[in-house]
Amino acid sequence: MMGSGLRERVSGRTITAGEAVFKEIHHIQRAIEPTLMRLNYQYLPKDEFQRTLSELLGQDVADSVTVLPPFYTDFGKHITLGTDIFINRGVMFTDLGGIDIEDHVLIGPFAKLLTVNHPTDPTERRGLITKPIRVKRNAWIGAGATILPGVTIGENAIVAADATVTKDVPDNVTVAGTPARVVQTS
Repeated sequence: MMGSGLRERVSGRTITAGEAVFKEIHHIQRAIEPTLMRLNYQYLPKDEFQRTLSELLGQDVADSVTVLPPFYTDFGKHITLGTDIFINRGVMFTDLGGIDIEDHVLIGPFAKLLTVNHPTDPTERRGLITKPIRVKRNAWIGAGATILPGVTIGENAIVAADATVTKDVPDNVTVAGTPARVVQTS
């Protein structure tokens, strides 16, 4: 089956441009486009929006999850959402490497969670480097923040607006700046 076990096959590794899995990735990306268009470019009542988001993600999305459109993703199938989550407008999920969001998380407008990078060697640059992102319980990601591949945001942590997070954020701290650094401990 197309996509079956794909997250396990691509997350946490470098994928070279010539690998067969590239065709599978691009097929899935094209296949989600109608669902993304329906989600973002027409009014949907909350229950229909939740059903459409569930269809896009390939999992049931709890009624307690609020996502304000537009909701951006380049892949959509490697995002898991807990309960009581609020995702503001214009958030971008580059999720091929996997994004796991635990319960009670807040994500501000235009934040970016990026699980994909490219090799720096110009001869390999068309390849992909994927690393998962995990956002632990009760974390808050501020407006415009960028979370880079492989990062875990700790429980109760706050990522300040416009911060660029390049490494794991401990539990119960606030990080700010580029690159983000701890500015306060709870």
